[in-house]
Amino acid sequence: MRRRSRTPPRRMAAVAAVAALGVGLSGACARDDGGLGSAGEGPGGGARRTTVTIGTFGVFGYKQAGLYEEYERLHPDITIKESVIERNDAYYPQLLTHLAAGGGLSDIQAVEVGNIHDVATTQADRFVDLSRAEGVRADTWLDWKWAQATAPDGRTIGLGTDIGPIAVCYRKDLFAKAGLPTDREGVGRLWAGDWRKYLETGRAYKKRAPAGTVFTDSAAGIYNAAIHGYAERYYDRRGRRVYRTSPAVRESWNLAVRAAREGLTARLKQFEKPWDQAYANGRFATVACPPWMLGYIKEKAGPAAEDKWDIAPAPRPANWGGSFVTVPKAARHRKAAIALAVWLTAPEQQARLFDRQASIPSTPASYAMPQVKDARNPYFGDAPTGRIFSAAARSVPRLVIGPREQQIGTAFTDVGIPQVEQQGRSPAAAWKAAQKEIHNAVDE
Repeated sequence: MRRRSRTPPRRMAAVAAVAALGVGLSGACARDDGGLGSAGEGPGGGARRTTVTIGTFGVFGYKQAGLYEEYERLHPDITIKESVIERNDAYYPQLLTHLAAGGGLSDIQAVEVGNIHDVATTQADRFVDLSRAEGVRADTWLDWKWAQATAPDGRTIGLGTDIGPIAVCYRKDLFAKAGLPTDREGVGRLWAGDWRKYLETGRAYKKRAPAGTVFTDSAAGIYNAAIHGYAERYYDRRGRRVYRTSPAVRESWNLAVRAAREGLTARLKQFEKPWDQAYANGRFATVACPPWMLGYIKEKAGPAAEDKWDIAPAPRPANWGGSFVTVPKAARHRKAAIALAVWLTAPEQQARLFDRQASIPSTPASYAMPQVKDARNPYFGDAPTGRIFSAAARSVPRLVIGPREQQIGTAFTDVGIPQVEQQGRSPAAAWKAAQKEIHNAVDE
């Protein structure tokens, strides 16, 4: 996640169109109906056909999974129009600009997890409190997911869509050649409970590594996977910045730096072309993978790697990625938008979205549904993806997210760690460079 801000890359791959945020609505005026729609307006806004607009970044999958089409079938007076901007670093600044102007907004606006704290704490009065919407109950969602979109005064301005519980994807063929276990249960036991055991496995791999391969893709990937398993990272529960002294930061930093200096990584930058090519070439044996990365791996590794990859539980539960849908108070069709947002994020729809797009639901009831419970991925050795990722999701800590979360994280992953991994600088010099970047980015 970047501050040139990186969108969770499961949303970067299959974007069909890039459109202006809230297209066609820049001159629209909102109804002031207290947030939940005027009493006389039906779900479709009356007898006329109503177009509900949705602004998203990347691929949310609602259209691809046929959910828009089904909703329109169930509600003949509703038409859904989605506007897509590929990257969140372009989408989110536009959203803030339109919020400040009070116009140009879609009826539903997506918000990425790295921005939800900022929205909930500084912009909550511009959004409908969806906790009051018909059919919404807090316990429908994972408690940590619901908490992320809840403002200090108790208003909940976003309904959780997908999440990004982390597993580890690994190459069975490379593990076998290195003399390591290949079954996912045995692999998971190698590093269960501690990312330091993951590095120990990397050292064992290195001793007998197949020619031209290394253990993992990047030090920044290790950092991201490790740090997202801690509740307090860059901020503490009182909202204070603690990234300089945070045990989570220090432990994750040390893991990443150690992996880089010991030659356990391919020294690649994730989601750039050389990283893509390394999948095709079988350059590395493991990668920390949230569910949204599975499709990416399949695409880049290609048919030749089918059934060579598998999935094991990560050393510790962690979450990397996920989003929310919100309804601005300035939405033109507020009541219709609320009804659609509630329907799209209900457990049944989240389970269907997982079935088509591998987006892990944030609604626990979805995990018992066949689409999730019985899900297997043939490309990854028929791995029980629903079971692996839902088990991880239940154990994710309630993350403390601060207003400059992404800027701080990016300073470590894009500035500090690459100086060690790719430039050979000392960890102390790289740490100092990361701190300087944070200072410049957050105006300390």
